[in-house]
Amino acid sequence: MSSTEDLDYPQILFQYNNGFLVSKIMFTTCELGVFDLLLESEGPLSSDAIAEHLGTSVSGMERLLDACVGLKLLEVEMKSEGAFYRNTELSNLYLTKSSPKSQYHNLMYYSKTVYLCWHYLTDAVRDGKNQYERAFGVSSKDLFGALYRSEEEMIKFMYGLNAIWSICGRDVIAAFDLSPFTVIYDLGGDFFKDPIPEADLYILARILHDWADDKCMQLLAKIHKACKPGGGVLLVETLLNEDKTGPLEAQLYSMNMLVQAEGKERTPTEYRKLLAAAGFREIQVKKTGKLYDAILGRK
Repeated sequence: MSSTEDLDYPQILFQYNNGFLVSKIMFTTCELGVFDLLLESEGPLSSDAIAEHLGTSVSGMERLLDACVGLKLLEVEMKSEGAFYRNTELSNLYLTKSSPKSQYHNLMYYSKTVYLCWHYLTDAVRDGKNQYERAFGVSSKDLFGALYRSEEEMIKFMYGLNAIWSICGRDVIAAFDLSPFTVIYDLGGDFFKDPIPEADLYILARILHDWADDKCMQLLAKIHKACKPGGGVLLVETLLNEDKTGPLEAQLYSMNMLVQAEGKERTPTEYRKLLAAAGFREIQVKKTGKLYDAILGRK
C-alpha cells in the first residue's frame, strides 16, 4: 500500500475546512476575557459563574468552554455540582493579557482586521491587490493609512508585533555575531519619507515583506547610502523554501500579504538579489527553525 493510500483524506479535508472555526473560538474566548477571569480566580469556575461574571448567556458560554477543552486551551473537572473549568498552562502563558508572553493583542488584530480581509481572498487572487477597501471601506492607495485606520488600531498592531518579538526575538538576534556593530538602528515609521540616521547596523524586522520589489529596492538603497562603511543590514523575515514546498506558515503569511499589503514572503535567493542590487555584499542567511529567520548583508 502506498503512503498516499494510508492518508485519511476526508479527515484532512475536515481539519482544513474547520480551521477558521478553531481560530474564531480562540479569538472569542480571548475577547470575552475568559482566560483572564480564570487566571484571576482562586480555583476552577462553573460555566454559570463564568457567564455571570462576563455577562454572556449560559448556553453560549458552556459550548464555548467545552470547545476550548477540546482545543486543549482549557481543562475541565466534573464534580457533583457540574463541570468546572480552568486554564491550561498554554492559555496562562500566551492567552491572558497580564502574561509577559501574552499574544492577546496579536490575536485581536487577527480577529478584527486580518480575518475580515481574508473574507475577500478570492477577490485578492483575481485582482492581485490588497482588500482593505472592500473589507473596511477605506482607500488603500496609501498603505500606511489603510493599515492603520486609527491611532488605536496602530497601537494594537504595534502591541501585537511586540508580543511576537518577545517570543521570537532572541532567536534572530542570536543568529549572527552582532558585536562588531556599535550603533544599531531598528527601522520603523515612515521610512520612505523620513531621513534615515547614520548607523553601523539597520534592523528591518518584518518590513520588506509588506512591499513590492521596487519599494524594497528603494528602501534598501536608501539604507545603503546612510550605512557606515563596514556596516550592514539585518533582515528578519519568514523565509520560503527555494523549491516551493513550504514552510506552510510562510506560505500562509505570503497569502496574508496579498490581502493586506503590497508585498509577499520571499526565498533566500530573492532577498539576496534585492540586497545585492542595493549594494550590499557578504550576504549570509540563517534559518532559525522557528517562526522568523535572519539575513545579514554588509556594506
